[in-house]
Amino acid sequence: MEASPPSKRAISQYSSTSDKLAQRVAILSYDTNPQPWYSWLESRLNIAANDVLEVGSGTGELWRHMDSTLAKSLTLTDFSSAMCDRLREVQLHSSVTVKQCDAASLPFADERFDLVIANHMLYHLDSPEAALVEFCRVLRPGGRLCASLNGRDHIAELLDLGASVGRPSPILEAARITAETAPELLSNHFKNVTTERFPGEFDVPFPEPVLDYLASWGNESMTEKQEVDARLVIEKSIEDEGSFKVKKNMVLFSAVKL
Repeated sequence: MEASPPSKRAISQYSSTSDKLAQRVAILSYDTNPQPWYSWLESRLNIAANDVLEVGSGTGELWRHMDSTLAKSLTLTDFSSAMCDRLREVQLHSSVTVKQCDAASLPFADERFDLVIANHMLYHLDSPEAALVEFCRVLRPGGRLCASLNGRDHIAELLDLGASVGRPSPILEAARITAETAPELLSNHFKNVTTERFPGEFDVPFPEPVLDYLASWGNESMTEKQEVDARLVIEKSIEDEGSFKVKKNMVLFSAVKL
């Protein structure tokens, strides 16, 4: 199977800057779930005494919330040099390694890791299945994959708002894998596939985080009219309901190497 580089959209969004990803991650702080996403994820990853690989680590935000010293070793990768620069900021101890590489062309030996983490990254690939094949290769027998993905109705209110002001998101249209299609793809290469949905929604009390999220889409800046129009909708929602509410559909998949 041919290697799967990041999509053209991902390259244009992330290859030279980490700012757009940071704008999107920021909305997680407005989750109504009393257990934050990274804490919820940590309790399910079980990194202790394992050789751990995270593919598509982005800004390394996960490891700003988790104790990386619990892992026997931790390797963080991303295709983007800008992201790798951010990842080097979270090298907390000598057993943390950062590598710039493609998800489906990992520079590691067969059966090198006990756990592979793919946190909201598979939908950035033109061929997620090619990456899954590579994840299997580097996992030891009985090794686990933990992959988080979004459903097609994730952040529907943001998608609708963006479309209504002339700033549609390209993410959903470009995604080659979603929470709905993942079980079948995962079952081609893994066994004991389980799913767990992260409960809650985003409850944003002022316009700026929503506007920042919309601004992170695409390569063109928001126009003044787009920002004004979006702000009016957001402020009306906050006035009527106390906040701008965004439903989410974030799912964690866990699976064992065949």
